[in-house]
Amino acid sequence: MKTLFACALLALPTLVLAASEDPDSSFYKALAHGGLDEVELGQLAQKKATDPKVRDFGAMMVKDHSAANDDLKALAASKNVNIPEHVSATAEASKTKLHLLSGSAFDHYYVKNQISAHESTVSLLNKEIASGRDPDAKAFAQKVLPTVKSHLQVINQIAAEEGIQH
Repeated sequence: MKTLFACALLALPTLVLAASEDPDSSFYKALAHGGLDEVELGQLAQKKATDPKVRDFGAMMVKDHSAANDDLKALAASKNVNIPEHVSATAEASKTKLHLLSGSAFDHYYVKNQISAHESTVSLLNKEIASGRDPDAKAFAQKVLPTVKSHLQVINQIAAEEGIQH
């Protein structure tokens, strides 16, 4: 009986972890990182970009992603999912590089970065919509996908107008 009880106690943490682990929590965390990254890099673009379209795009990133971040934070909290409160290591590296650049070099790097970031976010959202298990996460992904696609369209248009190859 002691052995059975000991085995049950050893298995309990695994069962509790498995029961409490939300299969969509990685979606929440990845999307939160992306949103934080967009705000921080958008703020930098507003200060350093030379092309007014790039500065305006940075302002749009701050406005739109700040609002989405607030909604995501509330949703994640309701699911007891802890999401990041700081930018990702990738954004830190991009920010460091962007601080070193100026003029059109800054604009070009920022535009390329934003195309890549938004393509990744569209993929993340589509994956959640297609295979996520949490109906609230799927609904959130469906709600923000049109905005992210719009951002991607705008930044691709800026790239085309400025002759930026990505």
